Amino acid sequence: MVSLSTWFRYAAHKFEYSISLSWKQKYNVGQINSTELTDAIWKNFFQGKLTFAHWTKGGEAMAPIESPTGGTLLVRKLANLSPTQVFIGDVVLLKDPEKSDDLIIRRLAALEGYEMVSNDEKDESFVLEKDQCWVLADNQALKPKEARDSRLFGPVPMTDILGRVIYSLRTAVDHGPVENSGMAMKQDGPVLAVELDVEEMAKNNKA
Repeated sequence: MVSLSTWFRYAAHKFEYSISLSWKQKYNVGQINSTELTDAIWKNFFQGKLTFAHWTKGGEAMAPIESPTGGTLLVRKLANLSPTQVFIGDVVLLKDPEKSDDLIIRRLAALEGYEMVSNDEKDESFVLEKDQCWVLADNQALKPKEARDSRLFGPVPMTDILGRVIYSLRTAVDHGPVENSGMAMKQDGPVLAVELDVEEMAKNNKA
């Protein structure tokens, strides 16, 4: 049973997302006036959800979040990829830099403005440019080529991020929330409480 206070916090997050999405989609490019913008906001608020399910093929790079045989992830949509919405330590779903038709999950390790210093003295340090991020695999036992993260393909555009992974269902009996940054988990708590449906995720799981 979801408490009333949780519902209010969920509604606040949903309203904020609806405003950001409507502004980004139409009003910001001058396609609609303020009245139409208001209608778009309410339409997104009542008809849309803040999450979507994504089936992953699996692998070792993000174990134990991602199982070798695959599973279903619950991903929170992020209309605005600003420092108030996405944080270092978050697990994100993003476009594969090496395979444009595929998606991968990795953990955010650094954002724009961070200086990246290599352990190899031959490599020069550099600063992440605006709207760039650095992502890493959780499995530190893997070499960069096996992990397939920013150590291999370099900085990633923030615009390639499709959302934050907030729940992982590996099998019908092996599932749970994903450990993200403290700020993200606080923001995502009400969303999980309202939109998480483990039975539905298990029903659609291909693993």
